[in-house]
Amino acid sequence: MTDRRTYPLPDDPVLAAVAEAMNGAGHWGWVVDADWRVMHATDQLRLTFGGNVAFADFAIGEHLFGPTAMALTTSWRFGTTTTELFRKNFSALGAWVLSDTPGGRDALRAIVDPSLRDMVDDLDAADPAAQWFAGRGMALDDPVAVPIFGFRIRDADGRLAGTAVITKPAAGMATLGAMTAMGDAGHFRRMLQVSKAGRRPAAVLFADLESSSPLARRLSTASYFALGRRLVRASDRCIIEAGGLPGRHVGDGVVAFFPAEIAGSESAAARACISAARELREALAGVAARSDLEPGDVVMRFGLHWGSTLYIGSITTGGRAEVTALGDEVNEAARIEACATGGRTLASKSLLERIEPGDALALGLDPDHVTYTALADLDTATEKARRDAPAIAVCDV
Repeated sequence: MTDRRTYPLPDDPVLAAVAEAMNGAGHWGWVVDADWRVMHATDQLRLTFGGNVAFADFAIGEHLFGPTAMALTTSWRFGTTTTELFRKNFSALGAWVLSDTPGGRDALRAIVDPSLRDMVDDLDAADPAAQWFAGRGMALDDPVAVPIFGFRIRDADGRLAGTAVITKPAAGMATLGAMTAMGDAGHFRRMLQVSKAGRRPAAVLFADLESSSPLARRLSTASYFALGRRLVRASDRCIIEAGGLPGRHVGDGVVAFFPAEIAGSESAAARACISAARELREALAGVAARSDLEPGDVVMRFGLHWGSTLYIGSITTGGRAEVTALGDEVNEAARIEACATGGRTLASKSLLERIEPGDALALGLDPDHVTYTALADLDTATEKARRDAPAIAVCDV
């Protein structure tokens, strides 16, 4: 794997125009010339095949089904990473490949990877303008359906310049559109940055709706559900706009992480965490109004903390994708939040002392002249806070 940027465009202007359009539109796809040499692979395809942590290498200038191209696939994390999948693609595209190969079957057998040679006699040369087939690709440990669409590329005189192949997830565009219509592109990119779990210093935000049980008893189930949905949308918006990663939603609780590697520095991450908490606190009045409630009915308490040794990553299953973190500081942030009754925002000393002067000024804070209180000494300290994190120093922000 490498971390190169976009591949250069093909020298052939017709192929270059198609490659540029595919890459600009964000497609998974690649372009081969009339001899089936790989001329281009899009950024999105390379990033996906690289497990969203690096750009996968393609055998530029080599035959798509040749030994060099196939050898590179073993270094990919996702995609056509097995001989079986490679053979399925060759079976689907082989008619085009055979029709474009001077010398016919004997020449093609000499070009392709040895694992494909037994398939050449079963191919029937053909040149349709376009075709699609239900391909397969490797995702995590299991093959998944990947519809593949190929089309011929010809110049104004009808000369065959090459072939373009576009793939997509198995879900239809209506499904993909519904899933991503309300999504934030920047947030999706940040999620990819933590797709590979690892140690990531980060600011942690915990928040929870106060007096939720009485409110749930007072409202109809439909009204309380609508309130919860508005609250989740508001919290995620504030977190995402601040550059953070929303964590798992449990009941009325909010969890978010602000990794230093994404924010640019520890100071920037701490600032983003405090900014998100403040923005969400301001947004609560609007949530209450849209729910026909008074501002005092929708109050959240906030606990902000710093995690020096957090293990952060995304978990993707057949039903969801979410960011989570493990570490003592996650539990400590929850203990801080539980003590912040009355709509307070309590931040730990370890968080505030990471803020540089410029970020402190932007927040209207002076970390050098702050008085802290140990959690155990707060009037609002919970039994769990006194048991698990009594010495953590906090102050209101």
